[in-house]
Amino acid sequence: MSVRDQLNKTKIPKHVAVIMDGNGRWAKERGKERVFGHISGVDSVRETLKAATKIGVKYLTLYTFSTENWNRPKEEVDALMDLLVNTIAGEVDDLNKNGVRLKVIGDMDALPSSCVDALNNALEATADNDTITLVLALSYSSRWEITRAIRSIAEDVNRGKITADIINEQLISSYLDTREIPDPDLLIRTSGEQRISNFLLWQIAYSELYFTETLWPDFKEENFYKAVLEYQHRERRFGKTSAQINENE
Repeated sequence: MSVRDQLNKTKIPKHVAVIMDGNGRWAKERGKERVFGHISGVDSVRETLKAATKIGVKYLTLYTFSTENWNRPKEEVDALMDLLVNTIAGEVDDLNKNGVRLKVIGDMDALPSSCVDALNNALEATADNDTITLVLALSYSSRWEITRAIRSIAEDVNRGKITADIINEQLISSYLDTREIPDPDLLIRTSGEQRISNFLLWQIAYSELYFTETLWPDFKEENFYKAVLEYQHRERRFGKTSAQINENE
């Protein structure tokens, strides 16, 4: 029986987030430049999106480029931006064919104009699709996102739009880039690293974490199903006891 066939169709995570790690190491193992790993990693994005769509995941968020990544060598950053533009422009037809809506979170103002143009075209072209939403975290960091949200809340308090006494978790969430997206049920990180790296810190408060040694360019459909199967074997208590969870089932 395949891993996919073992999945419980009633317990599919609604939102899966992925930290796509290991492109550089994968390329280095093959005696190639780091950008070769990034190019190869695009196939894993396609495979992961296909797998998520097949089993009914509704949101797939990919940590595509962090604000810290701007500190990488200029040649690598330039190559990544070119790859991003070309990939997005070339995928719009397939996204539409498969009912994929594209969304972006992060500081788009920091991106080159060519990237912004390609993204805006894809966002507009896929806006009405509703099979699955693919969220790209671009020039994104969670601390940046939370800081911006706090600043916006403070500005709205000063303007009299809201009062400080109504600030709660729900209000803070409504100021985040992910305000229209449910929190991730499952967070996957590839390449053996076991850290969050400033990704969706607010949103993953109760997410299940799955770490795999597999480098991102080697992460395929079957790997995604294995992560979801592991997720289904866990008990999600959200601060309650096992007894309380069982009473409600």
